[in-house]
Amino acid sequence: MPAIVANATRDRLRIAIQKSGRLAEPARSLLAACGLSWRESRDRLFCYGESLPVDLLLVRDDDIPGLIADGVCDYGIVGRNELDEQANARLELGLAPAYREVRALGFGGCRLMLAIPETWEWEGAQQLQGLRIATSYPAILRQWLGARGVDAAVVELSGSVEIAPKLGTADLICDLVSSGATLRANQLKPVETLLESQAVLAGPVHGFNDARADLSAMLLRRMDGVLKLKDSKLLMFRAAPDTVPALTRLLVDAEPLVQLPGEHAEGISLQTMCHTAISWQQLEELERAGARGLMVLSVERSLA
Repeated sequence: MPAIVANATRDRLRIAIQKSGRLAEPARSLLAACGLSWRESRDRLFCYGESLPVDLLLVRDDDIPGLIADGVCDYGIVGRNELDEQANARLELGLAPAYREVRALGFGGCRLMLAIPETWEWEGAQQLQGLRIATSYPAILRQWLGARGVDAAVVELSGSVEIAPKLGTADLICDLVSSGATLRANQLKPVETLLESQAVLAGPVHGFNDARADLSAMLLRRMDGVLKLKDSKLLMFRAAPDTVPALTRLLVDAEPLVQLPGEHAEGISLQTMCHTAISWQQLEELERAGARGLMVLSVERSLA
């Protein structure tokens, strides 16, 4: 395995991702869809890029922002909640920003929310004055409270935040919420969203001035293509020319219709790229408007 040297001129990109956890496999899948492949080290902590000079570091998610700040890696795939928490903590210490969100990646969605006992009625942020709030995201919470002029005690916990009210160590909590099932099991209800989170590509505040600049541009271009096509479908059909305006009005989330060569008894052949899911209802509406021979095709990749 090559030696890892921070803050040096390099001709390879390094991307840090979770070794395990809910973002690990989606992150690998996204990068593989960008045309990357690797040879994994025996200790399963480093993956040497084979198809392109782009290597992976497999680490804990809370280590990723610091690795970017120290120049050990160039990019990282991490939850926005973790990235923003550490960015706010740096601001509290008077440190300059050392990383930024480069792309939202569309997976790993969750919300950082205040949750109160089910028996309480929520009356707004001022209700929190003088209360104790348990959280694993103290810097985000302090920033949110400060912006609203609320003086509340932030009780920092590293895990099992939701049981803090039952234990008497806090009055309410601030925690990540996906389905809300854990909150309900602990007689809590979410009332206020502090942060909409998802997996993001994080990178340095400043760009690269060596071979990584071109590699970075290529990676981001490919990633944008993959993300754009994630839910995209190619829609093909035939229609009479005079029905095209009505059909176009029904395709509000699609690219402009393209006419294909040749004519048919039913008129002309058309196709378009739709970037949102196509429902049965939409297909039926298109058919009523004059579309015939409707086909919906998956799109693997595109350079357009």
